[in-house]
Amino acid sequence: MIEVSHLTKQYGNHLAVDDVSFTVADGQICGLLGPNGAGKTTLMRMLSAVLRPDSGRIWYNHGDIHELNEAYRSRLGYLPQHFGCYPGFTGRRFLHYLGALKGLERDHVKERTEWLLQEVGLAQEADRKVSTYSGGMKQRLGIAQALLNDPRVLILDEPTAGLDPRERVRFRNLISALADRRIILLSTHIVSDVEYIA
Repeated sequence: MIEVSHLTKQYGNHLAVDDVSFTVADGQICGLLGPNGAGKTTLMRMLSAVLRPDSGRIWYNHGDIHELNEAYRSRLGYLPQHFGCYPGFTGRRFLHYLGALKGLERDHVKERTEWLLQEVGLAQEADRKVSTYSGGMKQRLGIAQALLNDPRVLILDEPTAGLDPRERVRFRNLISALADRRIILLSTHIVSDVEYIA
């Protein structure tokens, strides 16, 4: 369970997140819907422990995420709004590399990579360099990397940005299938994405 209590974040005179509180339990998909500039990304960055709040706390299973530190991060999958990748790597090599950075066992990473490439529709393009990928393909690779460690908490910031309608349906189906065993938080400004899965 994730419990957010009175979370606030301010940049100069701009109040980005103002006294937000909510609870999300395993098996739930929580969608944050709002226009650009509403504070969704700031909230997602705080939930992923990338950014500290000015006030308020975030608990995961009754422990503060900043005190849990690596114990929380090892259970976390995160897709930032602007996902960066190494253009000289192939899709497959990129996932293997991130698996090593996350400290996952090599055999597990290889098996998980093949499954994820299939699930996000990149199996046929897995050995192409990422520099040749379209924006939608890079976004699907980003979704795959967020799922690499089979996270218990999955945080997705604008995950369907750049996806065509068919890819968007594939993403919705994948997230719906994964939701029963984890907490999923996603932000979007697309009403149909939230309406369908959250």
